[in-house]
Amino acid sequence: MAVWKTLIPPHALAEALGRPDWVIVDTRFDLAAPQSGRAAYAAGHIPGAHYAHLDDDLAGPIRPDTGRHPLPDPSALAARLGEWGLSDTSQLVVYDDSGGALAARLWWLTRWLGHDAVAVLDGGLTGWRELGLPLEAKEPVARQHGITPRERPELAIATPELAAALAANDVLLVDARAAARFRGEVEPIDTRAGHVPGAVSHPFQENLGADGRFLAERELRARYQALLCGREAAELVSMCGSGVTACHNLLALEHAGLHGARLYVGSWSEWIRDPRRPIATAAK
Repeated sequence: MAVWKTLIPPHALAEALGRPDWVIVDTRFDLAAPQSGRAAYAAGHIPGAHYAHLDDDLAGPIRPDTGRHPLPDPSALAARLGEWGLSDTSQLVVYDDSGGALAARLWWLTRWLGHDAVAVLDGGLTGWRELGLPLEAKEPVARQHGITPRERPELAIATPELAAALAANDVLLVDARAAARFRGEVEPIDTRAGHVPGAVSHPFQENLGADGRFLAERELRARYQALLCGREAAELVSMCGSGVTACHNLLALEHAGLHGARLYVGSWSEWIRDPRRPIATAAK
């Protein structure tokens, strides 16, 4: 069977249900109600799916100098994936009910560990339900496999390196937050409003069509090439509030065949930890 590396349509996942070499993970989460995703999972999920909690499974401990969702320890993440049944030869499929906003985080983390056979369910649980595909409430039995972590540090960028690259005009920093947050008009989560000077706005929702699915590869490619304005995709750095929805833009880039962009893991919530770092509130 094909190896899925960016997006997978519902029918392809439905055909693979029950395969021992496929692992499915539900990543539903709500910042305002952190346990609601787990409760929704318990009420009904795609057959065989395990549950990943953003704070508990897909992030590490918060420190005074980090953003809200630091990277987890690679060995701990690899062990958790192994508990869900992932091996070096497994296909991982991840989904949520928010257009891939949370699922893309686990997609990126898995690739950061060196495992490429990971894809986000296009349309998520909403699209799955619309097709009348099955759900179940029981939790699957863990198969206790494991993957070999082969961390790819080149997929991420830290704050000092980013600040230097911005000063040298070596990167294009793209912010995946809503436009109003980018402009500093509202800030519902973090302690300061605005954006990193020099960043441009590209809300992650712009990767999706009205049906909640990702735009076609050609359309995504055209949009990001216009945003890059002659730069290489490897010069792009994606950020958001805490390094979660920024992964959605990285997924869209990879699906469009534009490779090499990096994640600013700390994102806005880390940038503002130091009051000496500059903040902009204009449109650009």
